Amino acid sequence: MTLAETLIAVWQQVLAEGKTAVELEGRRYPVGHTRARKLRTVDFSYGTHRLAAIEQNPETKSRWAALARKGKRILQFNCEGRYIGNVCEGRLMRYPAWKDLRLT
Repeated sequence: MTLAETLIAVWQQVLAEGKTAVELEGRRYPVGHTRARKLRTVDFSYGTHRLAAIEQNPETKSRWAALARKGKRILQFNCEGRYIGNVCEGRLMRYPAWKDLRLT
């Protein structure tokens, strides 16, 4: 699986299917929740990289939050403390950090 396919698979399992654990390449990663807002989160590995996904908080002022308030399901992904992209309704959008970190 490519990284892009992996991120979409995580989105599918967490937000579309509502699973309590994500399965990737034979490994299971539990889905957690943030304390304050109860947003879904999951930490997982891709090759040598550790990634984290967090559900978009609809209460912020970003354009992604505005979409979340309209019912769009969005997961934000970060690697090495930098946001690398998001998946909104099954579509991946890469951020500049994706290229900077040489993710493929």
